[in-house]
Amino acid sequence: MRLATLRDGTRDGALIVVGRGGDRFARAQAVAPTLQAALDDWDRAAPALAALALQLGRSNPGEPLDPARLGPPLPRAYEWIDGSAFLAHVRRVRAARGASPPATLETDPLVYQGGSGVLLGPRDDIPLVDPAWGLDFESEIAVILGDTPQGTRAADAHAHVRLVMLANDITLRALVPDELAKGFGFFQSKPATAFSPFAVTPDELGLAWRDGRVHLPVRTFYKGELAGDPHAGEMHFSFFDLIAHVCRTRALVAGTILGSGTVSNADRARGVSCLVERRALEQIDGGRAITPFMSAGDTIAIELRDAAGRDVCGRIEQRVVQQRAPR
Repeated sequence: MRLATLRDGTRDGALIVVGRGGDRFARAQAVAPTLQAALDDWDRAAPALAALALQLGRSNPGEPLDPARLGPPLPRAYEWIDGSAFLAHVRRVRAARGASPPATLETDPLVYQGGSGVLLGPRDDIPLVDPAWGLDFESEIAVILGDTPQGTRAADAHAHVRLVMLANDITLRALVPDELAKGFGFFQSKPATAFSPFAVTPDELGLAWRDGRVHLPVRTFYKGELAGDPHAGEMHFSFFDLIAHVCRTRALVAGTILGSGTVSNADRARGVSCLVERRALEQIDGGRAITPFMSAGDTIAIELRDAAGRDVCGRIEQRVVQQRAPR
């Protein structure tokens, strides 16, 4: 089933179930008022939501869906944790600046914790306060977890994955070096992340969901042109591996979002899912990066289509808008 959040003037919006065609929905308030409420009571809520999804287009015609009314599936989350599980991306970005990958690159996942109190919807503008900050997009896959105990093993992690969606993990690249030099991780360089309209249960992906990975290409369109369509099945650390890693010393609560990191393939012909990787390839090939970062008016779109061409999670479609710096 596909779940979404309809903006209704409240902080957490209203939970809806979306039909397979993506153009009609049913309100789910009789089951759970919000997605977080459904996640908190998943064993009861999931079967009832699935039944509602089956009724759509049959006994229940539903209502027409306007994607512009949708917020992120979780307008605010208890945690937003992002990995870097596609190693081609890590290797290229580090090679461009003459840095070696960490010795544990293939055995110990890289993760950071982003801001989760304010998240962007699939059609929300991307604010640009200062072009010198180096605004960049990052196309990713993310999962929403249920309650996940400390010490969860990768072999058991599948039981805690509730939903799958897309993310645009926006980064201010020019702010990254100074933050990393402090040895304390990202903060100002990571503004609000945007998410796809729909969060889907893994069964919506069919055989494409296996071994904790989504075996489909993630397509990114920058300024209307295809920037890349790397295959997400090339994820070195699966979501199950990432769950085991982040739960080594802590438990996670229902409503935690976990990201894959920028989708990237060893095959350069698949293109890129962020501008910094394109710039890295330019640096490696020609000695300097020539692609500028994002400017006001630029557009970014991210989608995940299954083997039949169905748009599984709905499209992220955003525009960069100049914003005045707060005084």
